[in-house]
Amino acid sequence: MLKIGIIREDKIPVDKRSPLTPAQCQMVASQFEVDVKVQKSDVRIFRPDEYSQHGIEMVDDISDNDILLGVKEVPMEKLIPEKTYFFFSHTIKEQEYNRDLLQTILEKKIKLVDYECLLDPQTNQRIVAFGRFAGIVGAYNTIWTFGQRYNLFHIRRAHECYDLADMKTEFGKVELPAIKIAITGGGRVAKGAMEVMYGMDILQVSPYEFLNERFDRPVFTQLSSHTYHRKKDGGPFNRDEFYENPGLYEGDFLKYTKVADMLIAGAFWDPRAPVLFTKEDAMRPEFKTRIIGDITCDIEGSIPSTKKPATVDEPVYDYDPTTDTIQPEFSEESNITVMAVDNLPCELPRDASESFGQEMIENVLPHLLGDDKEDVIKNATITENGKLTERFSYLQSFVDGE
Repeated sequence: MLKIGIIREDKIPVDKRSPLTPAQCQMVASQFEVDVKVQKSDVRIFRPDEYSQHGIEMVDDISDNDILLGVKEVPMEKLIPEKTYFFFSHTIKEQEYNRDLLQTILEKKIKLVDYECLLDPQTNQRIVAFGRFAGIVGAYNTIWTFGQRYNLFHIRRAHECYDLADMKTEFGKVELPAIKIAITGGGRVAKGAMEVMYGMDILQVSPYEFLNERFDRPVFTQLSSHTYHRKKDGGPFNRDEFYENPGLYEGDFLKYTKVADMLIAGAFWDPRAPVLFTKEDAMRPEFKTRIIGDITCDIEGSIPSTKKPATVDEPVYDYDPTTDTIQPEFSEESNITVMAVDNLPCELPRDASESFGQEMIENVLPHLLGDDKEDVIKNATITENGKLTERFSYLQSFVDGE
């Protein structure tokens, strides 16, 4: 019988999530006729008795399992040679901080399947992700930041709540003035952020209304790529062309910064694409935005005020555009306050794990434990037998340190 192990999350800072909940472990064992064991952990959100209630054995040593499922990167010294691992490796964009990890994976002849690369063969969209909960927690944190900066209301942090349902009980405590909130993106992250807006009874308006009308209540608008980019030659916006060749376009986001009190950034950003604004833009008198929730957390990417990742314990910092430096949170009225936690789903680990696990059961395990006719697993496999797979051979120079 094939053996699947749920590994302990050993990366620091700690992560309480799991790729499968206790109930889902039992479901997988029964539905796919595999043996599922869970490595003991002091940090995982699910207690040992929750696993025992579902007949799942907890073990210290998972080295006899064939397939090992985690969430975050596995510390190099914990990697077991010649195993199949599933986790978010953060290597496919040649992330410098994980070069050694990828080298070690190759040395240990590990088969690495990256969740980020598991795609629907028809739509090419990701089939398993934590994006919705990044959006939910990111938007909630940004509203919390507004309350803190202006001392208007006090709500619990997301990680202080038992789960999403508990967090929603805080929504009624939020009392916002007639501010305008811009949300970028149209995927899971943006939709998660919009869930919070709806839950807090914040009115959605069109981008045109957002720019041109005044409201006596808080409002938000959702901005897709075509609303804040324009073609350099004056031609019409073409979505496919923009994503294939964003260099043909220039940014048109500044008009929103003149009216938006808050920005929640949830759109994927290609380094070839225009930035939302520059530090020089942020120094202009008409630049109104003073609260930014950067869920994407691209360091010095599309948003210059995102100078470093924040943490769950210290989720915000101020940015002074005149000196292009980080300052203590809420220190000057002219500063921009930035919420840029880079592991937001960790703050609602129960719900995030359950949602992710359900996608694993529906979208991934049938391919993994079947014949993978559509190459879903194959196309997400970065390394195998000590070599990069053909699809990821472009990483060879990165691995070689060039």
